[in-house]
Amino acid sequence: MAGFVAQLDAINKIADESPGFVWRLQDAAGDATSFHAFEDPMVLLNFSIWESVEALRNFVYASGHVQPLRRRAEWFEKPSEAHMVLWWIPAGHIPPIAECLERLKSIRTRGETEFAFSFKRPFPIPEAKTAEV
Repeated sequence: MAGFVAQLDAINKIADESPGFVWRLQDAAGDATSFHAFEDPMVLLNFSIWESVEALRNFVYASGHVQPLRRRAEWFEKPSEAHMVLWWIPAGHIPPIAECLERLKSIRTRGETEFAFSFKRPFPIPEAKTAEV
């Protein structure tokens, strides 16, 4: 994990400075590795808010984030179920971790819906709402 941890500050800085970035979960050290939301303490929680699916997609796949993403098999086991979830929120809302877990559970049990979706099947912003993902 040392190779992964050594890159956290740089990758978080790229996120913080990326177009469309709004907010990310972080502790006093500036990352989210101290948050434990799952039974298994080895499972990391990563949670951020972006202005659009496109802005997040650009960060994930077209920025300096892509290099460690390509190396993730060196540090993480391959997930056996959905491990990422997207959903629209009202502008200015910071969902609690419990809401994140609820959305993740939904995509795992119900598949992709307007309530919880992924890059593979993004749903449009709900009508008449200013929203962030």
